[in-house]
Amino acid sequence: MIFQKNIVAQAPQEEITPDNQSGQNLNDDVETVVGPSVNVEGDLSSAGNIIVKGSVSGSVSTSKLLTVEKGAKITASVKAGSAVIAGEVKGNMKIKDSLELTSSSRVLGDICVKTLRVEDGAVIYGKVTMPGVEDIERRTSRLVKKIKKDDLDEAR
Repeated sequence: MIFQKNIVAQAPQEEITPDNQSGQNLNDDVETVVGPSVNVEGDLSSAGNIIVKGSVSGSVSTSKLLTVEKGAKITASVKAGSAVIAGEVKGNMKIKDSLELTSSSRVLGDICVKTLRVEDGAVIYGKVTMPGVEDIERRTSRLVKKIKKDDLDEAR
């Protein structure tokens, strides 16, 4: 005798997060995954997201999201649209938008990024540059000078 259970398949629900306003599944953009047992030596370049679970030596470049998981190692210069680092990066990083360093991350190199988020326990050995700060400093300096001038004018 054969027994069969009726199974009703449901379409997977898409999760909407602040980084994913459209409701599009983030995994749809993943084009390159470096597995935990993989060691890439050379230049790794992708127009889509990159997830590193193993190790990469050379250079890493993507216009989208780079994710370096805990235990993964990159010994390379890195360019990315944004990045989340939980592993180790030895090399300079240039990130167009945002960089998140989790508590297990180690970065040994200079970082140039627009927005930086660092969790307790993350380690950075290098210089952090945030483009646009110079503009803010110039505007603040001009504003302070104007306020001081206005105060002097009132005092007279």
